[in-house]
Amino acid sequence: MNRPLVLDIDQSVGPLAERLVIPLSHWQESLRFGCSLGTLARFRRGLDEAWPTGTATAMLGSGDFHHLSWPLIERVPASGPFQVVVLDNHPDNMRFPFGVHCGSWVRRVAGLPQVEHVHVVGISSRDIGIAHAWENYLAPLRRGRLSYWSVGVDVSWAARIGLAGAFHGFDSVAALVEAFGNLQRAQPRPTYLSIDKDVFAPEVARTNWDQGQLQLDDALAIIASLRGGLVGSDITGEISAYRYRSWWKRRLSALDDQPAVDGRELGRWQAQQHALNERLLDAIARRIEPDPPGDAKAELS
Repeated sequence: MNRPLVLDIDQSVGPLAERLVIPLSHWQESLRFGCSLGTLARFRRGLDEAWPTGTATAMLGSGDFHHLSWPLIERVPASGPFQVVVLDNHPDNMRFPFGVHCGSWVRRVAGLPQVEHVHVVGISSRDIGIAHAWENYLAPLRRGRLSYWSVGVDVSWAARIGLAGAFHGFDSVAALVEAFGNLQRAQPRPTYLSIDKDVFAPEVARTNWDQGQLQLDDALAIIASLRGGLVGSDITGEISAYRYRSWWKRRLSALDDQPAVDGRELGRWQAQQHALNERLLDAIARRIEPDPPGDAKAELS
């Protein structure tokens, strides 16, 4: 049973069936958007003490907390190497000099010895275009530990510096989903799945970051292609409003063009998010166990 485990930092996750809740609102100011490595280590130690037994999808709240995927992936009790598949509109592999933040954690995960590869799937952000190339950590891309799967972004610059193999650019979401699904079906791997719902088009679910192009059926097809089973999973990208007490977080958030949340629409958007969570959790539950060799199980519809 895939009981959702709510890391309740910003009170944004709806009342999911069978959920387990860890109250963590006292961590919001220190963790949201970004934090020092020392702060994250203290959070990790507390989480280890509070974590219940059994398989669960962690619900992280706003996409401002996506860097919490790093300690979750680090603590996976896997018996062997596994891949990490991140559905995200952004590479989350950007330079950040103050520790780690929601857009810089992927480099840390790509360096873990138990992680054989990280795929960031669904990027339509210009964060991987030539204008922002210098902001990306190139080492994990060059070492074959990280791949970007993008839609509608000119990534031709990567070939000019020998990184063509790490960049998979497509003109349509359908072409991306087909190519990634074919790879996963041909080479099944145990997988940790991390979903940031800013990968979806705004009509699917509103988040508090700029958004991508995926529809729900696209995500379900990607999840269904993970035939090697899931060793863990998390979902982030809820929508919540917060004003930082620290001036530097307000400044960094503004520099990243983080959009303001319309309080008049917040309730409706959170209800939309809740319905999406239920569909994603159902799809994840079907992928926890690996398919038998040669299994021809139909795609999720």
